[in-house]
Amino acid sequence: MAAAGTIVEMTADQLPDGAVFVRVTPDFDEHTVPAGLRCAHRVADGVWGRLVVRAGTLDVVFEDTAHGRHAVRAGGAKVLPPGARHHVELVGPVRFAIEFHRIPSGAASADTVAE
Repeated sequence: MAAAGTIVEMTADQLPDGAVFVRVTPDFDEHTVPAGLRCAHRVADGVWGRLVVRAGTLDVVFEDTAHGRHAVRAGGAKVLPPGARHHVELVGPVRFAIEFHRIPSGAASADTVAE
């Protein structure tokens, strides 16, 4: 697993091998999105997020230039690596949720991304 506080660079927008689903947030929309998601924050060390857009479009903006800005449309998803500072920007009506995944001890490395 990546060292605490490090940003894992990804070339694919997929969860790493061995990632196990932990939980999912309730669906948020343009009226219920928590203010904290609109400000820079990060997924906890050892945890991978996966933002899933169910309706509409939103932008995921990574605070470092290596990741940049990504428009995520209905039916799409964006992986949020541990330690990567990011925020969401709403571009209109939207409905989305965030899944959280972990790599169990002894599983494949968090740096190995599924092909």
